[in-house]
Amino acid sequence: MSSGHQQFHFPLNISYQEFLPYYRGEVNKVEVVDVKGQTLWINAKHFRRFLTSSGIRAYFCMTIDAQGNLISLEKN
Repeated sequence: MSSGHQQFHFPLNISYQEFLPYYRGEVNKVEVVDVKGQTLWINAKHFRRFLTSSGIRAYFCMTIDAQGNLISLEKN
């Protein structure tokens, strides 16, 4: 990991129906709490590729740069 980059680890458990407003763009930010208790607001568009018919049920690792820009969001 490069200098200035931060990683966050968090679970996301949201049903398909609950995620639809995010998918449609009606709601922009998904609120999650990482394993250290920090609340994060992540643009919902980054989660669209993980949506299945049962929703999104996974543990994620997110890496951001020093300016807070998303570098990667991976499902573990």
